[in-house]
Amino acid sequence: MFSYLTLEQRVPADHPLREIRALTDGVLQSLDAEFDKLYAATGRSSIAPEYMLRALLLQAFYSIRSERQLVEQLDYNLLFRWFVGLSMDDAVWNHAVFSKNRDRLLTSEVAQQFFAAVNQQAKRFMSDDHFTVDGTLIQAWASHKSFRAKDGSDDDGSDGANFHGQKRSNDTHESTTDPTRGLYKKSYGKESHLAYLGHTLVENRNGLIAAAMVTQADGYAEREAALLMLEDMRKGRRRRITVGADKAYDTKDFIAATRALNVTAHVTRNEKGRRSNLDRRTTRHPGYAISLSRRWLIEKGFGWLKQTGPMRQVKLRGLHKVDWLFVFSCAAHNLMRLPRLIAQRAEQGLRQQCA
Repeated sequence: MFSYLTLEQRVPADHPLREIRALTDGVLQSLDAEFDKLYAATGRSSIAPEYMLRALLLQAFYSIRSERQLVEQLDYNLLFRWFVGLSMDDAVWNHAVFSKNRDRLLTSEVAQQFFAAVNQQAKRFMSDDHFTVDGTLIQAWASHKSFRAKDGSDDDGSDGANFHGQKRSNDTHESTTDPTRGLYKKSYGKESHLAYLGHTLVENRNGLIAAAMVTQADGYAEREAALLMLEDMRKGRRRRITVGADKAYDTKDFIAATRALNVTAHVTRNEKGRRSNLDRRTTRHPGYAISLSRRWLIEKGFGWLKQTGPMRQVKLRGLHKVDWLFVFSCAAHNLMRLPRLIAQRAEQGLRQQCA
């Protein structure tokens, strides 16, 4: 096929992906030295990490359900080819080759580096002092039928679908599909799932994600992950920072640990049948009410990660794979938000000049 128009000319000048691609190019350029370490000096040529990261961004932006479908769309979708960096005549990779290269090249460390580079671009739009923390349930790629007794006592030839009336716990059972996962429920009265917990630390100015990680799901994971992210956020800072959270974080150990980190915890007071661990030293300040009023920002990010992104139920198995997917998806969320924030900042500058 011969065409007088290039891919660059076919993409509309005002298409939203243009600004995102420009930001992505800057992020990938800053990671050139890290990507050079991933290339082998000999052997068959592989898929460039830059191509792979751009393709995975498209998968998150357009809610593409599988890498097989992603590769298929790369073959005929000119917009996708332009964003990834392929010409109209370049051959597209086999989906199995794409998945194997993704497993081999894109580790949790690479995802964190990409996330940090994106946040460096977004730094001017992020608050340095005020944050909100929370966790969300991520369903594992395993069913209740795979949750079988460790000693094989329920190996009666059935498929495990009929488990009603049986007492099952993480101490006596494990999933045969994903052994790293156990049953967990987010709150009382809810059903249990084989799940992970995803944790984010969101800044309170524009709701951009400042830190992210995935842990195994248990009753202490949310608070422990929050302390790890806050400790990392405190590095290189002298001023005290604040963190808002829901009533699940209103525990004596968490409040004491945040104070030791020079962090003021603005958590919702839990006074249901007990006494809150926060007193008037914290709650009397106007900043406490402001922090609680900004807690909705973190739910907005979780909503995008699960409804548009791939995090409602992950199709990867193993904690380290789910962790890199979650962190990478948080980077995609921030990248998607940046063009509008940049436009708003430019518009505000014009208004100030006219005034």
